[in-house]
Amino acid sequence: MLLTLALALFGGDPTAADTARAAAAGPAPAGHAAHRGAAFDGRAGRLDVTIPRLQADPVVDGVLDEAPWRDAAVLTGFSRYAPVDGVPAADSTHVLVWYSPTAIHFGIEAFDPGPVRANVAERDRIFADDNVELLLGTYNDARQALVFAVNPLGAQADGVLVESGQNRNSAGREPVDLSPDFVFRSKGRLTPWGWQAEVSIPFKSLRYTAGERQTWQLQVVRRTQRTGYEDSWAPVSRGAASFLVQAGHLVALTDLRRGIVLDLVPTVTQRVTGSARAAGWDYWSRPVELGGSVRWGITNNLSLNGTVKPDFSQVESDAGQFGFDPRQALFFPERRPFFLEGSEQFTVPNGLIYTRRIVQPDAAVKLAGKAFGTDVGVLSAVDQRLAPEDGGTHPVVNILRVQRDVGRQSRLGLVWTDRVAGGDWNRVGGVDGRLVMGGIYALQFQGALAADHRAGATTTAPLWEVRGLRNGRRLALRWRLLGIDEDFRTRSGFIGRPGIVNLNGLTTYTFFGKPGAFVEAVTPLIRTDVTWKYRAFTAGEASQDRKIHFEGDARLRGGWSVGGGVLVESFGYDPDIYANYRLQRTNPDGSTELLPFTGTPRLPNLDWVVRGSTPQFRSFSANFFFLWGRDENFYEWASGNILFGNLAVTVRPVPQAQLTGTWNVQRVARPGDGSEVALQHIPRLTLQYQPTPSFFVRFIGEYALDRSSALRDDSRTGLPIVFVDPATGAVTPAAAARSERFRGDLLLSYLPNPGTVVYVGYGSTFRAPDAIADPRLRRTADGFFLKLSYLFRV
Repeated sequence: MLLTLALALFGGDPTAADTARAAAAGPAPAGHAAHRGAAFDGRAGRLDVTIPRLQADPVVDGVLDEAPWRDAAVLTGFSRYAPVDGVPAADSTHVLVWYSPTAIHFGIEAFDPGPVRANVAERDRIFADDNVELLLGTYNDARQALVFAVNPLGAQADGVLVESGQNRNSAGREPVDLSPDFVFRSKGRLTPWGWQAEVSIPFKSLRYTAGERQTWQLQVVRRTQRTGYEDSWAPVSRGAASFLVQAGHLVALTDLRRGIVLDLVPTVTQRVTGSARAAGWDYWSRPVELGGSVRWGITNNLSLNGTVKPDFSQVESDAGQFGFDPRQALFFPERRPFFLEGSEQFTVPNGLIYTRRIVQPDAAVKLAGKAFGTDVGVLSAVDQRLAPEDGGTHPVVNILRVQRDVGRQSRLGLVWTDRVAGGDWNRVGGVDGRLVMGGIYALQFQGALAADHRAGATTTAPLWEVRGLRNGRRLALRWRLLGIDEDFRTRSGFIGRPGIVNLNGLTTYTFFGKPGAFVEAVTPLIRTDVTWKYRAFTAGEASQDRKIHFEGDARLRGGWSVGGGVLVESFGYDPDIYANYRLQRTNPDGSTELLPFTGTPRLPNLDWVVRGSTPQFRSFSANFFFLWGRDENFYEWASGNILFGNLAVTVRPVPQAQLTGTWNVQRVARPGDGSEVALQHIPRLTLQYQPTPSFFVRFIGEYALDRSSALRDDSRTGLPIVFVDPATGAVTPAAAARSERFRGDLLLSYLPNPGTVVYVGYGSTFRAPDAIADPRLRRTADGFFLKLSYLFRV
């Protein structure tokens, strides 16, 4: 129905409205820099840019009135990229570029009739505003680029875009990893004709190939929230296999002077922890912890990092997540600066490197860079004695990642991880690659072998994957076959669900509206997903889970999006996750006996999905996702009526303040009598006041409710379920349970640049001691912390 409605609205106004607006915005209004440098028009194909080298050190104030800006090269002729590519940009953009001996400088003139979306934002939180991204491919390999972004007030975001060919966002390109932070300067301001920003990136913050003359890839992307459009300087086809290969180039860069690249970041942390005791509330203080890190730029393209007692940067608790499928582990991202710097060199398919496995290292060292077409990442760490399975010893972790460019876009990679704790060890070796063919086709593969030695016994098992992709502008095809042996164990990586073979296919076709149409693009899709137990697959047996999803998404004028679909699924009984389940039967004489829990062999599912998002208004935005219907009730292995949803709303009453609320809910009920099996609620509220880009005060409050009823064999006998301890044989009724928790975090942060930071915070946890008999929340733990660090850049 969604597709029919969209096609009915596709007629639109066949006039070239956007082209006319772009032409009208082309002449530069008064108040901007007078350009006399060479112009490079993206739509005209002038993509090899020669920029002047000038002896100057500009004041970064967001006003482009100094002499070097008049001689800078000018990038013009932007094209729309999303949601529809191949048309001129609706609003003009000029980007001025020049370089001095120690830095490269960009001036942005974004013409916009308004209203411009601009807020005071912390680092990496600017993408609800209008913004411009500068992508620098300093290795000129069409595979990775450093990303520097600013909003109209000069607030910063930065990260790395590494093309792996696995995930694309709604704009048709892979998302930027915002974890790494780089030192650069920026300022911005609103003007009568739009907005203007100035960006200065020192060469000390970059890694690039050796050589007197440099050629770097360059792309500029502008996002306008008023329209929801994304424009690029170098024209981009959404159907190409690579976004970066379509970029332009900065050519003939010479005599770049980084000087000595040596960053020292000493760190001081202090924590005071409180908890409820029988005699009252008790506080204890940990000793002041001194640590720090050092980064040495050995060459232009190779850096060495070391750390001792790296700072704890988990200053706020992770957002709560639901575990709907008990077979799937929950993933939490890395946040520690030492492990994030250069993280693009450690990217491996299927999570074979996951640095959060290094829990709290005493010391670590890392070497990362690129030379002769080869990316190299080496990481070694000595962890604290924290995990019981490490036997009270200090685990030693060594990780090696090597990737080699093959041809223009293809790549071959190797990975090796080694974790040793006393007499136990875990080692994983693997190879992976990506082959791009014909501009829109790609073939990817991976093979890995894990050896795990524990308690005198060694197991060896494989992981393998093959992917095929077609990234056409209208027709896109993606399929994957992944196999993970049940004995495949990586203690330096993250495997969400081992012991399976999964075949996944996705087919999408996009219909584009005419200029001025209310519906700009509609994409129906069909997704198929089949999962086998690994041993069943190798034995040629039937699959366990089967899914086919019919969905569609529509992009509407002004930045609105809506979507929905129907999910047809069938799940097979998995005895492994019910090994401790038994049924308890009461005999006529009053005695009880335990019966096996066998479960219904197969459960059919039929679910409905609806989702959508609003544009980023000046003071409001929202998005939602809801799924409901007949799905599997994992608690009792029976059919269930399920509701799964999340809603997020952001309100900005003034540019300096933001209130964000999220609500996640999951409910399972029995179809027969409608009784509730389980309910989970996680509402989360974030209130932040940010008077400057460097300073903010933030409060986060999260409430979590987890409630379940007494379990029974709802699909077969109706008998109550009990749990049997396999070691002791003890029997525990699957009785009704309820838990409630509230966590509050208050954080004051001052972060003028990456590395220099002041964190002062307080966190408190409230729980109900017996949520069924006494549901009142009581404070059970709290803590204060202080973190100070300072970046000394030699």
